[in-house]
Amino acid sequence: MQSSTPFDFQTDVIELSKTIPVLVDFWASWCGPCRILAPVLERLAERYAGKWALVKVNTEEFPEISAQYGIRGIPNVKLFSNGEVIDEFTGALPEHQIEQWLSKALPSPWAEDVERAAAEIAAGNDSAAISLLDGVLAEEPENRKAAAMLVRLILFSRPEEALRLAEPLEAEPDYADLSEAARTLGALLLRPASVLPEGESREVYVAAVESLRKGDLDSALDRFIAVLRDDRYYDGDGSRKACIAIFRLLGEEHEIAMKYRRAFDRAF
Repeated sequence: MQSSTPFDFQTDVIELSKTIPVLVDFWASWCGPCRILAPVLERLAERYAGKWALVKVNTEEFPEISAQYGIRGIPNVKLFSNGEVIDEFTGALPEHQIEQWLSKALPSPWAEDVERAAAEIAAGNDSAAISLLDGVLAEEPENRKAAAMLVRLILFSRPEEALRLAEPLEAEPDYADLSEAARTLGALLLRPASVLPEGESREVYVAAVESLRKGDLDSALDRFIAVLRDDRYYDGDGSRKACIAIFRLLGEEHEIAMKYRRAFDRAF
């Protein structure tokens, strides 16, 4: 952690940030909120030592640096990674809010593995992607992007684990639909067929769930829509809920979703 004594910004921030993220606190001695924020940042820097470094820049001593980075209000905190500002905030935030901000702003050391997993998925190598994502989450359980990718890959083969991974995603706006879809489909996958209600649509509905277990979403949608046409409210409107969940899991632009969306809309 740097004090306000002279230092080389290029070396102590820009170059260092290519090795470890650097949190720069722009402050001044006359600034009351700066004095409130400083010990909070120092405590966090000690708590997360090795994950990021804290550097303090006195705006009165280094006005050229402050001007370069457009500092208009202080305290201003900027997070540098690979020589660039990747996020920032202004003002003396409470410690828990700063921790929440850091959890989202800090680049993951496993980002490269997550990107490799995405490339494997695009190439159709799901097993390789699963192996990579399992490794990322073993090291960084809070990695939401990796968790979301793995949920999509293992929902039908490892539904209990997928549901566990999907639960915390519910609070994330980017992943809320995925979490809800996983919860709906996971409940269907884990429920024994023996507890399903009797009825003319039972056999087709069971077959639809079996298609889910095999990951055959094309067949599952076809069968769920057939149930919708014949018995809309079988299993508490289960077919409609299942179709919506599959559409959310795939995304509306997926070819399977586009293939069945019109038939689904006409089934009511």
